[in-house]
Amino acid sequence: MNRKFVDHFFRYLFAVVALFSVLALGAIILFVFFQGSMPFLTATAPGLRLVPQKIGDITVNGERYVGHSAFIHLPEGTTLVEVSFPTDGGEELLEFAFNPRERDPEKAISFTQNGRGEVTSPEAYVFTVVWPSAIVGLEPRLHILLPEPAYGVLGFLSGMVWQPTILKSYGILPMIVATLMAAFGAIVLGVPLALLCAVFMSEFLPTRFAAIVRGGIELLAGIPSVVYGFFGLMVIVPAVRSFFGIPAGNTLLSAVIVLSLMILPTITAIAETSLRVVPLSVREASLALGASRMQTAWKVVLPHANSGVIAGVILGMSRAVGETMAVILVAGNSPQLAFSPLESVRTLTSTIALEMGYASGRHGEMLFSIGVVLFSIILLLNGAILWIRRRMETA
Repeated sequence: MNRKFVDHFFRYLFAVVALFSVLALGAIILFVFFQGSMPFLTATAPGLRLVPQKIGDITVNGERYVGHSAFIHLPEGTTLVEVSFPTDGGEELLEFAFNPRERDPEKAISFTQNGRGEVTSPEAYVFTVVWPSAIVGLEPRLHILLPEPAYGVLGFLSGMVWQPTILKSYGILPMIVATLMAAFGAIVLGVPLALLCAVFMSEFLPTRFAAIVRGGIELLAGIPSVVYGFFGLMVIVPAVRSFFGIPAGNTLLSAVIVLSLMILPTITAIAETSLRVVPLSVREASLALGASRMQTAWKVVLPHANSGVIAGVILGMSRAVGETMAVILVAGNSPQLAFSPLESVRTLTSTIALEMGYASGRHGEMLFSIGVVLFSIILLLNGAILWIRRRMETA
């Protein structure tokens, strides 16, 4: 086969694969950003929605629905609603007025006639009318869903209450704080230990033993996060509980310790590789000038490999910020603002993992918004680290 043809074939193949990879990544990012911006731009629905339950034949504003099991969407601008449906005792009637300009959901609806129906408001923006029935569990119900207005970005980022199902409140400030505290705590504990291990392996440990230790470090870096989480749940959480004498050890401190253990092998492996590729002539020049091996390692070799070390720190921080399963197992998952490392917290990733399975509507869109915030946090932190590296190089 012609060698020139093979070279051109693989060159174009690599170009096509790279192009599709970039397009796929861009499509994913655009999709997440689009879904995450929807709750701040539009309401959940243009008008009222009705959900009949145990009602097979219902008439709404003169239009009859038989066997309807989905949403009944009323036209935008509807202010008066008349509902009727037949029962064994005759016909039930429900009339109410809706003010679309009223921001308070409790004042947006006024019932003028509901017969024997009992009106409750189990959730914000939701009203439920229940009519009595001879058989328990078969009571006719009508759920009235008001459109939730566009949510404020400031209220989302600075809100203190996360209650998406009842209050329809979506404040994530406690989770942002918990995510940053857990990540920075893990960096403070993990990075110094990782650098000490990397310097010892590359500069002081004999080559044969360094290869064995290196293999163990790489094995630790590949362990699934759920294993670290299970170890933390079985060992670290009880240790924190007994040492500090608190009722439960599922705390921010437990999450910090587990995250530091998780990022330690990654940073160590990358830093040690960067230190080993420093030319031998650099070490020999330092030793020839009278520096000791320790001074050479810390003052010459480590600064020479700072690019690789900082890359390892970036990967470690990204893993600490984006970790999910291990944090779910040890952090306690309470969406509260923590003022102590011995309090239970919930991170941004934990919220997405715990609630995405049942979230819908505005709740599901808000979870995408949390993903956008998480993505932005990682970009800002990585950008800050790269800026610090450039300042160090130019200093």
